[in-house]
Amino acid sequence: MREVDLLIEAGWVVPVEPHGAALENHAVAVDDGRIVALLPISEARSRYAARETVSRPQAALLPGLVNVHTHNPMTLMRGLADDLPLMAWLKEHIWPAEAAVMGREFVSCGVELAVVEMLRGGTTTCNENYFFPDAAAATYRRMGFRACVGLPVIDFPTAWARSDDEYFDKALELHDALRGDALIGTAFVPHAPYTVKDASFERIRLLADQLGLIVHCHVHETAQEVEDSIKQYGQRPLARLQRLGLVNAQLLAIHMTQLTPAEIELCAAQGVSIGHCPESNLKLASGFCQVEALRKAGANLALGTDGCASNNDLDMFGEMRTAALLAKGVAMDAAALDAPSALRMATLGSARAMGLEDQIGSIEPGKAADLILIDLSQPESQPFYGVISQLVYAGARQQVSDVWVNGTRRLKDRELVDVDLPALLAHVGEWRARIAASSLPN
Repeated sequence: MREVDLLIEAGWVVPVEPHGAALENHAVAVDDGRIVALLPISEARSRYAARETVSRPQAALLPGLVNVHTHNPMTLMRGLADDLPLMAWLKEHIWPAEAAVMGREFVSCGVELAVVEMLRGGTTTCNENYFFPDAAAATYRRMGFRACVGLPVIDFPTAWARSDDEYFDKALELHDALRGDALIGTAFVPHAPYTVKDASFERIRLLADQLGLIVHCHVHETAQEVEDSIKQYGQRPLARLQRLGLVNAQLLAIHMTQLTPAEIELCAAQGVSIGHCPESNLKLASGFCQVEALRKAGANLALGTDGCASNNDLDMFGEMRTAALLAKGVAMDAAALDAPSALRMATLGSARAMGLEDQIGSIEPGKAADLILIDLSQPESQPFYGVISQLVYAGARQQVSDVWVNGTRRLKDRELVDVDLPALLAHVGEWRARIAASSLPN
């Protein structure tokens, strides 16, 4: 018998790949942080001698959820400025608040709070888009959480950088420092076409090509953005990005609520990934992403929560359900974005959008052991006839019992591992008082 670190036995294993598969009474063998095998429980017991065995006959084992778009330091701004349209929310509330408090300590505390929320909700990877990415990266690494931290580029000075050259110099310095890290990667994050000039986009394109990085950018978030681009540049934002050579398989376009049929076909043909954030789009009344049309065209679809300042949570189970229901309403088709496709968006689709599909997003031998167990024993989950449907339409983050990242347990029977939760919450309270004292309107 081969010795392995861990054997997880579950009533159901949902590997995501093959699409729609749900395997009853299966186990996953893990060794040195990687998935060794997926096989029936009886066979696993005869082939592997595990140092630890976790048996959950009334649970489903899934790959960890992958949140493709977050602003996690802004978890400290949860509920700060609700019920406002995007530009009023940004210009009158969020940007002034950030100017008052942004710094490494703010970023570190916000990321720590976000990681706690994500782990308790079954998310094991996020795609971070915020300033002070060095502080964010250090916090993710300390907490044993997988993340891609964004290298920000924006046209105006911030606490992170004062000039175009400083944004790029710091980006390259951090990318070099994180090269080869087991958990933390990097991506370029130009904020949006309306806040980034052509010269910076061209510079990003060249560097992204050289370094093999994705470009993670808000695109076509609102109708106003499109109208303003036509006035300023004589073309829609996506057309402008295409002119600048950025519409390709390295582009992760977030929101994309304003798309023509031709733009949908362009994204599919060029391999653009679409980062769908349905609850944030609904809350800010930004518009509706045509998810089913994009899916039928063959575009890669990924799922994110956006930041807690505009959502107001990091609940990927809630996001899956909202995405599936909203897609049906937008397409006027009850069969649109079925449950397996919604789950795929939250796992392998998001991993692919981040360039991590060879590492995470599905339960396959050789991939990293980023795994979650979902308790299906409670009345709210009974009875059920299809485990994937149950997870997407009736599942809740409170059902997540256990989480592993890279084979290391981060949540055990709903209890966080190696996290001083009282100290964190006390620190969060201090930041709440500081932000409230800035006397910003609510």
